[in-house]
Amino acid sequence: MKTPRSLLLVLPVAVWLTGCAVTQVSSPAPVVAPAAFKESGPWESGRWQRSASQNPSARPEAWWTVFHDPVLDDLVSRLAVGNENLRGLAAQVNSAKATVDASRSALWPSLSVGPSLTRSRSATSANGNVVGTSAVNNSVALSANASWEIDLWGRLSQASAQAKASYQASEDDLAAARLSAQSTLVQTYLSMRTAEAQAALLTRSLQAYDKSLSLTQARYDGGLAARSDVLQAQTQLKSVQAQLAESRAQRSQLEHALAVLVGVAPSSLSLASGQGVLPAMPAIPRILPSQLLQRRPDVTAARHRVEAAYAQIGVADAAYFPSLNLSASAGYRHDSLAGLLSAPNLFWSVGPSLTEVIFNGGQRELASAQARSGADQATATYRQTCLTALQEVEDNLVLADQLDQEAQFLTEALDDARRNLDIVMAQYQGGTVSYLNVVAAQTSALSSESSLLQVRNRQLAAASLLLKNVAGAWSMEEASGDAPAASAATKP
Repeated sequence: MKTPRSLLLVLPVAVWLTGCAVTQVSSPAPVVAPAAFKESGPWESGRWQRSASQNPSARPEAWWTVFHDPVLDDLVSRLAVGNENLRGLAAQVNSAKATVDASRSALWPSLSVGPSLTRSRSATSANGNVVGTSAVNNSVALSANASWEIDLWGRLSQASAQAKASYQASEDDLAAARLSAQSTLVQTYLSMRTAEAQAALLTRSLQAYDKSLSLTQARYDGGLAARSDVLQAQTQLKSVQAQLAESRAQRSQLEHALAVLVGVAPSSLSLASGQGVLPAMPAIPRILPSQLLQRRPDVTAARHRVEAAYAQIGVADAAYFPSLNLSASAGYRHDSLAGLLSAPNLFWSVGPSLTEVIFNGGQRELASAQARSGADQATATYRQTCLTALQEVEDNLVLADQLDQEAQFLTEALDDARRNLDIVMAQYQGGTVSYLNVVAAQTSALSSESSLLQVRNRQLAAASLLLKNVAGAWSMEEASGDAPAASAATKP
């Protein structure tokens, strides 16, 4: 079988042109990150640490372990496999991966093979008049067909690049959702432990108030106290009992929320109560703004969507140029199965075809304009995502610094309130002050300790949120030394 000379000329040219993109679209200017965060007080004061991670784009797998809580570790592990929202996003990632594979398959030739059997009869005519019919003809064929769209202008390769970038964005979306779910679980768990600590505080206060009531009742029975003192002591006791019931209900509600986060019914999750002690504040490694923009999955997802949008421009612009298809077929055809596969019955054909759209109502121009608008929108979204990421960290740093100061002031206030309570109780037992002074001192001490607990919870929540906003903390072994140098500009 001889190959036509024209085909020998077409093939090398087609192969040489394959993958040549028509449109060379320049990427948008990079996002310039500041050299350091404005609100870096906790790091500058030495309360937090500087990261020594040598890979700023690496994402940690277990940032929550900085709280050193095995129960929390187990809950986060269950979240990874049980959370229904994450399962749905994982399915979207699998769908995007299938789209990538489908776009790549379009770059390859297609091959089909199959038999055919036809029976036909036609009319015969003479001088424009039908004079009879021909005999019935049978045709049996066995053929193979191949076709290949040669990617002259990069349309198929750009479509593949667009699908790949979209797939990478969906992976980043899953990572961002996982990080957000982990942060929500950690904050919910810490709030539950805070409710337990609050309940423990109120239980201790109940014991103290009960003793005060007994003391006041004895003084009343001895004629040393008024009936109003007893009523005030009872009122104070009942008030704390009501607060205790509220704290226990809050603890149960937070446990229910944890159950839903890990993908089980609330009745299926029962966590043992803690000791009423909150975990210590973790050391948070320092991170540079440029590192942040490389680590945050929502930022990288937006950057991949920019890449996908620019690839779509190439797809749209390639439609202005003709498409080249190379097709070939070969097989056997005969009027019966007998002798079908003999040499005289062999047929074949091969050749290129070039197709150019002459008119389609301006669809190509509209598609190109739409692609460019999509790229502009994706770029703006990416830049806004970067700015939001920087803002969230700055806000967290301000909040952390503020909460540190609040905790210090409340600790001092609690010490003063406890000393005042000791003095007032001694004065009351000595008969020099009324029970109103005792009530005020006890209320002040309880309020100060309760406020300090809430600030501790807010500190832990802020630390968890900051870890989430910097895409997690490095391991504690790495959380020392100086941060590596990083580029101040991050390209989309």
